[in-house]
Amino acid sequence: MLPYINKPFEWLSGVVGASPDELKLIFSFLLSYPLAGLLKRVPDARPQYKNLFIISGGVFYLVGLFSLWAGVRTLFISSAVTYALAYHLPTSAYMPWIAFVFLMGHMAVSQLSRQFADDPSSVDITGAQMVLVMKLSAFAWNVFDGTLPEDQLSDFQKSRRILELPGLLDYAGYVLFFPSLMAGPAFDYNEYRGWIDCSMFDVPATVDPAKKPPTRKKRKIPRSGTPAMLKLASGGIWIWLFLNLSKYYSHQVLLDDSYMNYGFLRRVLIMHMVGFTARCKYYGVWFMAEGSCILAGLGYNGVDPVTGKVYWNRLQNINPWGVETAQNSRAYLENWNMNTNKWLRYYIYLRVTPRNRKPGFRASLATFVTSAFWHGFYPGYYLSFILASFVQQAAKHYRRNVRPFFLDPVTQKPLPSKKYYDFASWLATQSTFSFVVAPFVILRLDQSLLAWSRVYFYAIITTGASMAFFSSPAKAHLRKALEQRTRQAGVKMVRSISTDSLTGKGQEPVLGLSADPGRDIDEAIREIREEVEKARAEGKDKIKGAAADGKESNGKVEGKKEL
Repeated sequence: MLPYINKPFEWLSGVVGASPDELKLIFSFLLSYPLAGLLKRVPDARPQYKNLFIISGGVFYLVGLFSLWAGVRTLFISSAVTYALAYHLPTSAYMPWIAFVFLMGHMAVSQLSRQFADDPSSVDITGAQMVLVMKLSAFAWNVFDGTLPEDQLSDFQKSRRILELPGLLDYAGYVLFFPSLMAGPAFDYNEYRGWIDCSMFDVPATVDPAKKPPTRKKRKIPRSGTPAMLKLASGGIWIWLFLNLSKYYSHQVLLDDSYMNYGFLRRVLIMHMVGFTARCKYYGVWFMAEGSCILAGLGYNGVDPVTGKVYWNRLQNINPWGVETAQNSRAYLENWNMNTNKWLRYYIYLRVTPRNRKPGFRASLATFVTSAFWHGFYPGYYLSFILASFVQQAAKHYRRNVRPFFLDPVTQKPLPSKKYYDFASWLATQSTFSFVVAPFVILRLDQSLLAWSRVYFYAIITTGASMAFFSSPAKAHLRKALEQRTRQAGVKMVRSISTDSLTGKGQEPVLGLSADPGRDIDEAIREIREEVEKARAEGKDKIKGAAADGKESNGKVEGKKEL
């Protein structure tokens, strides 16, 4: 750490109430903006200078600001081992899995060390390592994909595959990209390569030259100051909300004896505000980090050929409006930590599944375990994950069996009464997830159960009651009523079409949470039965084979005796 750099943060800590490390983290996000502005001005023809600038910024954050010397060693080990595996075993199908297991195990050591230290307000290398695990495990897969024929790759794999292993300087720049080093967002190497050599900004020939994004001084990177400053301002507002609300709605409020002086509905509202306050911190951090990436140019995501509008959402990691207004659990989760969702989908869920086969229980289980281990080992995480899986299952039943009553049976357009269903869905989703995420904030098992008990485990009861209801004959009565309703309208009953149905994402886990735990359990039982039957059949074949060999040997012996 640079001499005396901690002094102003210690003084400011006494004023605003946040820890010095938390304030330094916010300072690093703010400092990334002028540094990203300078990085953008490095000549496009000098990518090596860009890499050196990035590496210097990353090392300054780790050592000069946070004094994370051990953290530098940790990131070096993860990066060096992954690069060595990619260099020596690029064509091995086991290479990406070896890298993945090593990275997760190495990160687990840091996660456990942080958990035993029990100091949530301090900043250690764990956050940066979580981001790096996503980047490096994806890097290993991208290298392996570069050795496969194109007909074995999806469009996504083709766009991310690495045909030639990058040099050490490019690789180090990718690892230590300072705007997203401490808190993300994560991105793939080919995106970094396209940014640093400016091929990302090539405009298709089909785009009208008048619609090309404006640039300055012959730079290929478009102007990005305005969208970056909007992200910075938004992030600043969320951080301001967090600092002010945390004085009243820290998780300790749920554990204080005075909490029980309020009525039930007031306690539920307070629990919701505790979750909202915690989310404000993440909204602010991710907005500010994304903004500095946009200012550097890495957030560029193409241009609309008709309007000429430039998109800067390549690294979008959060959609606060989508979370806070979500009317179902899937929308709530899909708008949260969006890059982690992508990583789990493209590098775990779809990679576990053999080619030309549909993902099933094993893919869902692997994704769930990966998501849980990636977050850490606090019991609160697992309480939230497991309950959220069943909440998704219950919400799916309501969408399939109740929502159609509020749609026109002929056109499938919303009826005037649907606004009441939408409000009820929003209220149920928000109040349920206020309960679900409480352990995610509290972390400890005993304290999480205490907080839940003080609101009478309402989300567990309502979720269990919903699942019991839809497992009873009542579900058949609902379906019968829907069929009668459609027949009276003179049409055949069809399942309402959603975007998830069209894209095939409806059954995929979100943040590792199964969309249908009941289906996964049934599939697991079926797979176990198939394996048992297969083992029995193989055992019988071996017995028959052994018996046949015995008869043959006996025949030979008898023949010798006759001779």
